[in-house]
Amino acid sequence: MTSIYYGGIMPRICQITESEGTAVSLLAKTTPSEIDPVFNSPEYKRSRGAYIAQCTFEYFIAILVSDAYLAKLLIDIGISDTWIGVIESFASAAFLFQLVSLLLVRSVTSTKGIAIVLNSLSQLLFVGLYFIPFIPLPLAVKTVLVCAGILLAYISQYAVSSMIYKWANSYVHPTKRGVYSATKEMISLITGMVFTFIAGQIIDRCEALDNLHAGFLFIAIAGLILSICNFVCMLLIKRDTIPKQTNSIPFSAVLRKILGNRSFRHVILLTCLWNFARFTTVGFMGTFKTKDLLLTVGTVQIINIIANLCRFFLSKPIGRFSDRTSFTRGIELALCIAAMGFAVNAFSSPSTWFCIVIYQIFYNVSIAGTNQNMNNIVYSYVPAEYFVQASAIKNSIGGIVSLLSSLLGARILAAVQSNGNKLFGITLYGQQILSVLSFIVLIITIVYVHFVLARKEVMQQ
Repeated sequence: MTSIYYGGIMPRICQITESEGTAVSLLAKTTPSEIDPVFNSPEYKRSRGAYIAQCTFEYFIAILVSDAYLAKLLIDIGISDTWIGVIESFASAAFLFQLVSLLLVRSVTSTKGIAIVLNSLSQLLFVGLYFIPFIPLPLAVKTVLVCAGILLAYISQYAVSSMIYKWANSYVHPTKRGVYSATKEMISLITGMVFTFIAGQIIDRCEALDNLHAGFLFIAIAGLILSICNFVCMLLIKRDTIPKQTNSIPFSAVLRKILGNRSFRHVILLTCLWNFARFTTVGFMGTFKTKDLLLTVGTVQIINIIANLCRFFLSKPIGRFSDRTSFTRGIELALCIAAMGFAVNAFSSPSTWFCIVIYQIFYNVSIAGTNQNMNNIVYSYVPAEYFVQASAIKNSIGGIVSLLSSLLGARILAAVQSNGNKLFGITLYGQQILSVLSFIVLIITIVYVHFVLARKEVMQQ
């Protein structure tokens, strides 16, 4: 029998069978009413609020080093389109850096110190990218600085991301994690929309005045302020203590414990199926909207805003549903919504462009049910002391599948386009075919979740 820990308290939550690693008795020793007073304490409330704010500030910085903002920076430095594509792919490969936490977690007795150092370093490295255009160095040196800065930033961030998630969520009551995660996402989402609009307007204004470097300086200063806010928020989260016996377990034994857990292997398969289904298609939707459907950038942004607002209003109801049922059922609901979106998208064409609006709404709403539940589901099937290692393994394997599925989608898209967007004489766009493939995989995933994973015993910890 294994005790489950969370935060600074150590209540016994459930019994774990050594052979399967699944729960056979939920909350057998401790009821929610016995735990509630601890979770309502001022320092627990402060920690929850600080984590929500920290995620928001971190999200703002992530916005500033992605998509159009990063592209503007790299183009201004003089980096070629080919290298820009390679550099932007660093974000897609960042999942592998989570494996660093497998070794890191064994050498720390408290998450707070190492999390603050590496997370803050990551944010400063991202912000530092916008100072590179002001440095009088050759293009080759600037290119090396950009690549090194982005890689080191992602390594620092992802090395502790799973550790931070477990640490900060330990101050959230197990029966409230769904709603809490939804609230956290809603705040980041709605404020991120406003932040993106303001930052975009400033960059566009500076570029119109032929003074793009002033825009970069604004981003750098804003990033530094956000980094300080991020740092302060992490300081406000209550310090945790990792039991010594957890760190003393041999690394090979930890891996056997995690990978030998049949329920966790089902979670890995679920992650792979979901990532395959979406990344086969979503990475190619941007060009489909503007090049094939002939939508303007402004129209695309309006569609995205509408879809994000729908996600915003439905995030908390989906979170409540997940808390009331299970994280697995929340994922199942989200997968059904996503499947409907890809089914509709299969009919998108220049004459039925409105289908893309329906697709975008369904897809964004589905993310409200998968984004946090895919993290929280680890709590349901893996003892808390192995949460960090299990999350890192799950995300890394899922990330590899994401990359491979994108490559497959690119091959299919290229084949269809080389044939004049025709299949058996019928005009079909590659994204329509990819959407059909995503829909089929999602139906398989839904059946798998409903009849296999959802019937497994879960832990509440």
